[in-house]
Amino acid sequence: MAADTAPLDPSVVETLKGVSTATLTTVLLKKGLRNVWLRGTRPIRPSQPRIVGRAFTLRFVPAREDLATPASWASPISTRAAIEAMPEGCVAVADAMGVADAGIFGDILCARMQKRGVAALITDGVLRDAAGVLGTDLPVWCSGIAAPPSVAGLTFVGWQEPVACGGVAVFPGDIIVVDDDGAVVIPAALLEDVLAAAPEQEAQEAWIMTEIDRGVPLPGLYPMNEETKARYAAFRAADT
Repeated sequence: MAADTAPLDPSVVETLKGVSTATLTTVLLKKGLRNVWLRGTRPIRPSQPRIVGRAFTLRFVPAREDLATPASWASPISTRAAIEAMPEGCVAVADAMGVADAGIFGDILCARMQKRGVAALITDGVLRDAAGVLGTDLPVWCSGIAAPPSVAGLTFVGWQEPVACGGVAVFPGDIIVVDDDGAVVIPAALLEDVLAAAPEQEAQEAWIMTEIDRGVPLPGLYPMNEETKARYAAFRAADT
């Protein structure tokens, strides 16, 4: 399966930046996808912007002593080489198997990613050099911080192949949307369907909130019954 590495159309990015990850999980649930939220991906700082981009995947496996060494950092198959292959605007998604005692990236690698125009780093693992990483201004979602380097617990084995970040299958070229609630994957094949449904879902929920403010009770409002759907349709018609 060839990965789509082309940058997303700016209109796609703009649309998805207006849709919360909570809404996306609901939209994808309606499409039959229940497992799209990457567990353990928490913002490293509060109020990071919502970010949208194609997934550039990285994969770690458990450390093996003959491979997971500081010397491996200079190997052609290394996190350093992977970073140099990352296209501008991508979202790096690193499958670290939830390992919590080996930081997969530190300040130097994050600074290089920022310099290359990588939109964000998402991992179910941890980072190191916390103060330095924060100083790079690279948006990061991870499960925490640890001092030891990656080779203390992990072996890096490749990039741009399917991974299982946070218990979710992510393929190169899938679309990642990440905000304060964490990261959600949109399978590339479902992007058009999501673009069609998600803004309307947001509009409906915004209208429902105005109804809540008016004191309307929940039964029949959320979810909408036929009478409420008719009122919403009239509102939308008057608003266009």
